Amino acid sequence: MRKDTRLTTAGRAPEDNHGIVNPPVYHASTVTFPSVAALRDSQRHSLDSIHYGRFGTPTTRAFEEAVAALEGGTRCISMPSGLAAIAGALTALVKTGDHLLITDSVYFPTRRFCAEVLSRFGVEITYYDPRIGAGIADWIRPETVAVFTESPGSLSFEVQDLPAIAEAAHAAGALVLLDNTWSAGYYLAPFTLGVDVSIQAATKFIVGHSDAMLGTITAADESLYRRLKAAVSLSGVCAGPDDCYLGLRGLRSLAPRLARHQATGLAVAEWLDGCPEVAAVLHPALPSFADHALWARDFTGACGLFGVVFEETVSGGARDAFLDALELFGLGYSWGGYESLAIPTNPAAVRSATAWPYRGPSVRLHLGLDDPEDLKADLQAGLAALRQAA
Repeated sequence: MRKDTRLTTAGRAPEDNHGIVNPPVYHASTVTFPSVAALRDSQRHSLDSIHYGRFGTPTTRAFEEAVAALEGGTRCISMPSGLAAIAGALTALVKTGDHLLITDSVYFPTRRFCAEVLSRFGVEITYYDPRIGAGIADWIRPETVAVFTESPGSLSFEVQDLPAIAEAAHAAGALVLLDNTWSAGYYLAPFTLGVDVSIQAATKFIVGHSDAMLGTITAADESLYRRLKAAVSLSGVCAGPDDCYLGLRGLRSLAPRLARHQATGLAVAEWLDGCPEVAAVLHPALPSFADHALWARDFTGACGLFGVVFEETVSGGARDAFLDALELFGLGYSWGGYESLAIPTNPAAVRSATAWPYRGPSVRLHLGLDDPEDLKADLQAGLAALRQAA
């Protein structure tokens, strides 16, 4: 099946649910069995059987099946948030004395988890230039167990050369993990590029309506899935069935929503690129962006999340006046929903291995499902406020 058909069919079993199209929500902790033999058999196959709510219900399994089909992975694990998925995957794969390589463009909560949790347990972290490509080989040590990637970075939007990184990592026996949220697993097929574990904050585009917290861990092969699932199960972490239901609902409309996000995002990004107050638009699909060629090689599309850097003559106060003047853009830290959002950003403050090349203040925009002309008008009002504050 083609991707859009998989999105509308994966995880569905009407014949098991009285012909009902959508899998129902199973609220469950306890599962009962007809015999002691059946109960014991479920314990022997605990990672696969539905025997206790924490290990999964038909609702969570339907969602996981659909995400695995979307990303082209073997199996998926649902988690209660994107950060829970990142933390769960990392803790499943590292131990004391191990070394992790993490892109300097990584989502800040991932960096904080590594610094405040993994480091306490004797895992060494090294941050690397997201544009390093095959040069990652020089950073891999005998104790390096994984390379964590995020492409594009969710603040600075560098696109990573995943095949080159994967080739070097695999040659040294290390795994490659990817935060694949920007593409929603739709515009990037991670496992064809050598990724071993794809992670998403399904809260974003998969849910799509800003009304649920959800994360996913999708594995390239069965043995890796079982390793991840066993560790996650021991932690007691699980996604709720209502959130998985909302994630499954969101998946059904993911393709047309992303197409609208992409079209609106590009229209507004191209318009902003011509504004005199703007020094750079950080959008991988723009030909002017430094990593555009990599994006064009590996991605089949773009979402509506990108950055804007103002000229260095623009003060931080003027940037804030720009944001305060916006009416259609809400000021909020998430993205991927139907609503448009904006936040002030400072990538220089959250980097340790590379220097941020811009001196002007910056913002991040998420273009929702609003009309692009209305969004341009809102941004135009913001730019007028910026000029007045300057």
